[in-house]
This record gives sequence, structure tokens and C-alpha cells, in this order.
Amino acid sequence: MLFCRLGTIDYAEAHRLQKELQGKRVRGEVGDIVLLLEHPPVLTMGRSAKAQHVLAAPEILAARGVQVHEVGRGGDVTYHGPGQLVAYPIIDLKPDRKDVRKYVASLEETMIRTCANFGLAAGRVEGLNGAWIGDRKVGAVGVRISRWVTMHGLALNVNSDLREFEMIVPCGIQDKGVTSLSAELGRTVHVGDVFEPFAQHFAELYDADIEWHDGLPDGVSS
Repeated sequence: MLFCRLGTIDYAEAHRLQKELQGKRVRGEVGDIVLLLEHPPVLTMGRSAKAQHVLAAPEILAARGVQVHEVGRGGDVTYHGPGQLVAYPIIDLKPDRKDVRKYVASLEETMIRTCANFGLAAGRVEGLNGAWIGDRKVGAVGVRISRWVTMHGLALNVNSDLREFEMIVPCGIQDKGVTSLSAELGRTVHVGDVFEPFAQHFAELYDADIEWHDGLPDGVSS
């Protein structure tokens, strides 16, 4: 499983890259790939997103340089920004992993185990997706699967500015908070500190060996 460290990438470019790689994976032109990156501030609206869950007015978003994108993943509105590990697995679930719920659970489990590496007891909340520390969401999940090849993925708050989440009702959940590894620990954790434990846990769940790559995968257009 190839893990690509891409640095900070504009959301629209990352979405285009995912679609290209998903097509290549469907055709068998590439193996399983996980993109690890950060985004500039952006709100993404999933298929079930409600406009009223964006609390900041359009002019406020524009003044703060926050983009808004409607996307084909599941879920409501989500914030991405600096200090957040975004992981986009492009993996083929055929032949024996064709179960969407189990796939989503594997993303949650990876975040839960990663939190444990930092001494934090994360878990799940009944009826809600993501990874939680108490009633505070530390990681979000939203996926899209085509011909059993995945795209989109997860976002784990590492040292995110949690005030940015005040622009939205995160994932449409009004009675829960958000948190980050750094907020829980009372010290700064850098996104780069999370790459290796994250990759280790995700690869273990898929019985895969890890190969690292800095930058775009070979044969992919920039």
C-alpha cells in the first residue's frame, strides 16, 4: 500500500487527483494508494448537507479565504484546514471486503488506534460516524465508492484551530463538540508526527505492507 505525503493541497486539485486515481485503480493501472495531506481552509458539503448548517455568511467566508465545495461523499458539512491530517484512501475492496460499513469502521478504527499512540482514549458514539474523545469529535469520515474502489476518506484534527469549526454545525451534529490531539494533550502535535502511526494502523487492518512516497504517485498528472 503506497502512502503519499503531499503537503498542503487545494481541495479542488485533491478532488481531481482522487478521481484520476480512482479511475486508474478501477482499471488496474495502479495499486492501493493513500494520500496524506492538509487543505487550506475549506467547507465541503456532502450529499446530505443542509445549507443552514453553514453558520457563517458568504461574505465572511470570502473575507477569511474559506472556499466552499459541494462533493459526492456521504455526510453533511465538514471543515478542513491547516493542522488537520486528511487521508484519502484509493483502495480496491474487491473481492472480499465489499462492505461499506466495515470500510467506514476501518477508517474510524485507524483514527482510534492513532489517538492511542498519543495516550488518548478515543472511541465511537452510538449512531454517529467518526472518532470521538468523550462527546468531542476528533475525526470525521465521509466516503464515496465506485465499482468497489474508494475515494474521499477521513480528517483527523491534530492541531486544528478549533474556532474555525464555529463557522458550521460540524457534520450536522448540534449537541456535540469538536477537539484535536493537541487540545486534549495540552501541547502541540504536528501533522507529520501522525503519518507513521496512522499508516501503520491502516495497513495492518488491510494486511498490507507500507511503501512511502513524497509527492504525487508516479504516472499521475499534476
